[in-house]
This record gives sequence, C-alpha cells and structure tokens, in this order.
Amino acid sequence: MSHTPLTSLQRILTTLGHQEPDRVPLLLLFTIYGAHELQMPIEEYCSRPEYIVAGQTRLVETYRSDCLFNFCYASTEVEAWGGTTIFSADGPPNAGAPIITKPEQIRSLVAPRVADAPSLQRVLEVTRRLAAYNQGQRLIIGVVIAPFSLPVMQLGFERYLNLMFEEPDLHARLLDVNEQFCIEWANAQVEAGANAICFFNPLASTTMVPRDYYLRVGHPSTLRCLAAIKGSSAIHLAAGRCMPILDELAATSAVALGVSAEEDLATLKRVAKERIALVGNLNGITMRRWTPAEAEQQVKQAIAAAAPGGGFVLADNHGEIPFQVPSEVLHAIAEAVQRWGTYPLEWLHDEP
Repeated sequence: MSHTPLTSLQRILTTLGHQEPDRVPLLLLFTIYGAHELQMPIEEYCSRPEYIVAGQTRLVETYRSDCLFNFCYASTEVEAWGGTTIFSADGPPNAGAPIITKPEQIRSLVAPRVADAPSLQRVLEVTRRLAAYNQGQRLIIGVVIAPFSLPVMQLGFERYLNLMFEEPDLHARLLDVNEQFCIEWANAQVEAGANAICFFNPLASTTMVPRDYYLRVGHPSTLRCLAAIKGSSAIHLAAGRCMPILDELAATSAVALGVSAEEDLATLKRVAKERIALVGNLNGITMRRWTPAEAEQQVKQAIAAAAPGGGFVLADNHGEIPFQVPSEVLHAIAEAVQRWGTYPLEWLHDEP
C-alpha cells in the first residue's frame, strides 16, 4: 500500500513522530552553497537577506530538499559580540580574532541584545522572508550555537580548553552569560518564523571532551537552554560521535539528533528508536568525490540502516553541504531518496 503524498513539513513531522510518512525526508543543509547557485562571491552572498533567500529557495526547488535553512556561517553570532569574520573564496567563513583574550574579561562580560546586533537582524530578516515564501510547506530551521560550544570562537580552542579544566568558576560564569544570549537568540528566530531550532553543540561530543565532563558541566546547560526555547529543537554535534551520550540526549526535549558518519547508523537507530529521531549521516567530506552511483549507494545504505519505522531524516552528517560537492551528486542523492526512500520499503525484503 502506498502513502498519500505529503507536504515536506507533514513528511518531517510524521517521521519525527516515529511513524512512516510517504518517503524518507531529505534535508540538504545549504549554507554558503547558495553563492555557488547564484554565481557570486561567498562574502557578497552572505551580506544581504535577499541573496540568501534567493539561494535557499532555488536550491530547495532544484534538489527537492524538505527544509529551508536560515543559517550561513557560525561566526554570525561572534559578530554580535563584537567579533569579526574571515571569508574565503570556496569554503566556510571562520571567526576572526577571539573577543576574549584574558579570562578575567569574563567577569564583566555582558551578552549582546539581539535587537542591537546587525548580523542577527540580517538572519531574522532571512527567516521572515523564508516564512513568507514557504507558506507552511517546508520546515524552516534556525540555528543557535550552544553555550558550551560558543566559547571555541569567543576565546579560541586552546584557551577555552584551559578555561574549562583550570578555571571552573569563570567557565560557569561564561556558560551563564552565553545561555542568556542563546535563549534570546533562539526565541527571536522562532518568533520570526523558524519551525525548529538546531542546537549546534560540537563540544558535547565525546570526540571532543570526556563523557563524564560533558554530563557534569555541559549537559545541565543543554537542559536549561532546551527548556527555555519556545519551539521544537534538534541537537547537532557537527559530525562528532554521540553514542556514549545517546541515552542522555534522547532523554532531553529535543526531537532529533544529528549523528556522525563515524558511527554505525543501524546501531544508533536501535538505541534511539522511538525516543529521538536521527538526522544523518552522509559524509559531506567524501561526498565531494562521489560519483552519482556512489551517492545512490550511500543513500540506499543509510535508508536500509535507519529508515524502517520512521524516526529517520536523511542529511549530511555535519550540517553543511560543502561548496565543492558537484551538483550531479546532489541530484543523485535526491533521485536515490525518491527511488529507495518511498514507504513502504518493500525492496528491503528482497535484499540478501
């Protein structure tokens, strides 16, 4: 029996409810790829809401993605704190010099107001325009950098690691200020039209910090933020491993979890089943070199591992389609989802 075709938003809501929709949802998370589509420099593309909206709307129609994404680059948030962004010709923008150069500065640190930050206001304008275009058809995803992870850009990686383990009081103070900012920023995006907030938290992964440390220090911050966000949320670890903390993440209010290509998807699905939906886990780095046939095989394997019963959204594992991925590979991914992701997945019963 075939399913009645759904809108993209209905498709995602059904699978997040751990039921099988008409087909597996596909989230192609385009950040700077819109510059590729519009054939303009990345810095120019990211500078104006109308360019970002034009890129997003063209990309989702071309590649049949089930979501719209208001996010371009992570250091948008650092700019709100007074930081800068370094742009490159063919890769993701990076944060400039750290805004905190001495730990003592944290004692007097004050979170910026969303209303006073031009970089954030640009994202909110993108969100409003996407909502007007979308008319409820697709999921609109907003993004916040988790308070536990934002200091990587605020201080620099080495300085932040030293702070975490050597100055716990100052680290707690920084978490508190960042939480105030994170919650206001997330809720501003929801008010502007985002249906869900991606809580981007790479430092939570056990690829980055010990499990016990995250659960003791970082996880309480995650719980506080998710409880205060006035909308659905998904946790994303930016391709970091999640299995050692999967039980704890599944027990939060988040409805979905971005998972790594470095972990076994079938095992993750067994552990997460009917507790938290999985989003992933195509390898965006190797995707740059896939042939269309390889792309189809990767999609087919992911669907076989995690799609039965719903609760699975196909996407890349980092939360960004790299600028260098060929368009024919993206077309192959979209075609493979149509071919192999339509429920019921009868072809699985024919596999050896």
